[in-house]
Amino acid sequence: MLIKFACAQPEITAGRPDLNTQKIINLIKEAALNKADILLLPELAVPGYLIGDLWEQKSFLEDCEAFGEEIINATANYDICVIFGNIAIDRSKVNEDGRVRKYNAAFAAYRGKALGNGKLPYNCIIKHSLPNYREFDDSRYFYSLAQLAAELETTPQQLAHPVEVEIKGQKLKLGIMLCEDGWTENYHFSTPSALAENGSDILCNLSCSPFTLNKNAKRHRLFSAQAQKLALPLAYCNNTGIQNNGKNIFTYDGCSCVYNNNGTLIAEADAFKESLLYFYFDTADKTVKADSQPVAAAKDDTADIYKAVRYGTQKFLQQLGITKMVVGLSGGIDSAVTAALYTDILGPQNVLLINMPGRYNSGLTKDMALKTAQALKTNYMVVPITESVEHTYSQLTQISAEAYYNNSTFNLSVTPYVMENIQARDRGARILAGAAAAFGGAFSCNSNKTEITIGYATFYGDICGAVAPIGDLWKHDVYAIGRYLNENVFKKAVIPEEIFTMRPSAELSPEQTVGNGGDPLVYPYHDKLFAMFVESWQKTSPADILRWYAEGTLAEHLNCPPEIITATFKNAVEFIADLERWWKLFCGLAVAKRIQAPPVISITRRAYGYDHREAQLPAYFSREYYKLKNELLKK
Repeated sequence: MLIKFACAQPEITAGRPDLNTQKIINLIKEAALNKADILLLPELAVPGYLIGDLWEQKSFLEDCEAFGEEIINATANYDICVIFGNIAIDRSKVNEDGRVRKYNAAFAAYRGKALGNGKLPYNCIIKHSLPNYREFDDSRYFYSLAQLAAELETTPQQLAHPVEVEIKGQKLKLGIMLCEDGWTENYHFSTPSALAENGSDILCNLSCSPFTLNKNAKRHRLFSAQAQKLALPLAYCNNTGIQNNGKNIFTYDGCSCVYNNNGTLIAEADAFKESLLYFYFDTADKTVKADSQPVAAAKDDTADIYKAVRYGTQKFLQQLGITKMVVGLSGGIDSAVTAALYTDILGPQNVLLINMPGRYNSGLTKDMALKTAQALKTNYMVVPITESVEHTYSQLTQISAEAYYNNSTFNLSVTPYVMENIQARDRGARILAGAAAAFGGAFSCNSNKTEITIGYATFYGDICGAVAPIGDLWKHDVYAIGRYLNENVFKKAVIPEEIFTMRPSAELSPEQTVGNGGDPLVYPYHDKLFAMFVESWQKTSPADILRWYAEGTLAEHLNCPPEIITATFKNAVEFIADLERWWKLFCGLAVAKRIQAPPVISITRRAYGYDHREAQLPAYFSREYYKLKNELLKK
């Protein structure tokens, strides 16, 4: 007997259970019309996942419950079993914070009724593994299966049983789990193994899993091995859309898929597209079949990055109702890529590019800005800042300040460094913010991850804006995206070749121009170094960096050519000075800048914001670091 499954990957709108429920009911109708027997929907498909402390609002929780009942009732009208994620509430109990008991739950509904597994005190399945890393903070809101088992004086193994449903006269045991329950590497309890041991015929993983570069490849390895080890088919159901935690905008790519009981991937839905993926479960041999085989996609990190950044930026703008964008166009790679991205999303008529030359801007960068705007066919204007910056300088230095505590006056002194910041703020806080309001849109932050790491940006200047679309991209990623935009998106050189070859520079002083000095970073090296500061699962410290340098293995750990290190630093003295300079900035004022920076489209293993939790603390160097430093300097 063949049981037809439909795996849905709808675009979920976090915090809008009304919209999500209507979408789910429409999917029930569509799947039923296509003769599906069972419909799988993602984790927390009714409320959305990343909604912050909205989980503590009584009326919102009541609505989620009510919408869940509507979905259960809708199954009475169609001969289809529906499995969906929602919040479950037990008002007779409380969480450890004293608030009402909440579970991240999966509901199986058939013919107007919710089905339990006969072991839990509720007609739903409860998530066991509550992630509390990266952006996740599940134990803040939810009670786990492990906690419930302890409360009931039993074990998770005794509670993790499949849900039995009779379809076409055949009893089918569905091993339902929720997202993290399938990622068993770091948990002492394996939900998939328990479900298999307790008689499941097929494993169904309902997920709300955000896109991270290369994450799908890891999931395929993990879930394929899981299905093979347990000799059970496994269906993975994930949503599309975006969700955010206030500082990070996460994209959800769907990529729902099905593995056979030998671990073979047999079907996979397209990334970032709402769809229904159909497959068949054979009750005789407990295998799964699909109408078509998945097409193996060629590995292309740049294409994956651009797809995720474009999708996340577009959805975020739609969510905020932003239809027009203003971009400061300096003539460098970051602003050119950002300008091309918005043009691709909104169309050239809805993008205003503004070049804001000051005293130190070269003819080359001004020419590159003009060429980029012309190639993109956007709106473009040039607003010089020299006069306004000089006016600010004269006001600050010539207008006396009153010191009432001793009845005297004094004048401020403006250093060259302060003048650099005045220029950046004049561009951001005055021109771009004002132009965005006049243009009827918002303005963008063009900062990349390398700059954000060490605070190479100005408060209220180039680190302000509505969103930082390239804020989770290292400098080398930005260059790669620039090439991709030319070759694959616009299919012509909208970003001039000179932008790829000239030295990056902020052009804010005589020492900081494209022809003299440029940025104080060796990007092929510092990109890799800063990534170790942020993205390593086990946090990398300066002591680790120094140890690898002393051992001669630093290039291997950073995954960069050894000659970059030897060409950048003549000796240990230079290497140590550079490391300490950037580590102190990374831990210092850069933290404050990151806190006030716009939200970023998050695509790496650790993005700034609430994906990378940090406090404003003094830079710390361990005892091991000082020991290694002294040894190297003695040599």
